[in-house]
Amino acid sequence: MMRAACSRTIDMAIPFPHLLHHDRSQPAAPPPTCAARSQDELKRVAAHRAVELVQSGMVLGLGTGSTAAHALDRIGDLLRCGALRDIVGIPTSEWAAARAAAAGIPLSDLNAHPVVDLSIDGADEVDPALNLVKGRGGSLLREKMVEAASRRFVVIVDESKLVPRLGASGLAVPVEVIPFGWALTLRRLRSLFEGMPGFNLKLRTASTDAKANSFDENGFEPGPFVTDNKNYIVDLFFEDGIHGDLNLISDEILRITGVVEHGMFLGLASSVIVARKDAVAMMEKLNGV
Repeated sequence: MMRAACSRTIDMAIPFPHLLHHDRSQPAAPPPTCAARSQDELKRVAAHRAVELVQSGMVLGLGTGSTAAHALDRIGDLLRCGALRDIVGIPTSEWAAARAAAAGIPLSDLNAHPVVDLSIDGADEVDPALNLVKGRGGSLLREKMVEAASRRFVVIVDESKLVPRLGASGLAVPVEVIPFGWALTLRRLRSLFEGMPGFNLKLRTASTDAKANSFDENGFEPGPFVTDNKNYIVDLFFEDGIHGDLNLISDEILRITGVVEHGMFLGLASSVIVARKDAVAMMEKLNGV
């Protein structure tokens, strides 16, 4: 049983060997049927594939969310059985810190380790150029700080997160703002996208999860959602995604006084591991993109 628990390889055959790093000396088993794996199990397989990139002695960026949780648990398992050692984790949220500590991963911060060897995290959207939307869970600022400090950033998602352009899912593109004057900051964000068909925005409240772009119709007004950094989040919604130069739009958002950071992660991902219905595939960043 211990040998199985300490295995560094995953237990699902990958039908795209040219896309994935794996041990070519091991024969591939027949791929399972679609019905054999739930979406959560595919997320686990993708997370375990990413953890195969972890080496002893690394400083790791530890992601936030349901997919990243599988990676944290796997790293903890490998530390306990001795397959990994001397790992230092830099959590991207208070949630990630608690989950990693429970898994037995030693923790530190960017002050002590300003260069991160490898970050593993999920994403809310991935476009064809491997640009991301992140932060629907509210951890975008710390995620971006850690992942921007990483030599390599590997993203793990299921195929529902693949979009033709950022914002095209119709779900939130979050912007973290300071609480002081948040209504003024929201109005300036609205003005920035004025005239864009299907655009909407709202202050995230403690009762919402960034998955609905309509306002509460029953008159109840819960308090604002508060991030780990004690800030608020304004969620932006785009009916047909964000059109235009993403870097220019990023700069325009960040120039608004009161904006701390936004959830577009442009050019940061090194590769994306995608859990599909019947397999796991890796998308690599092209040189010069």
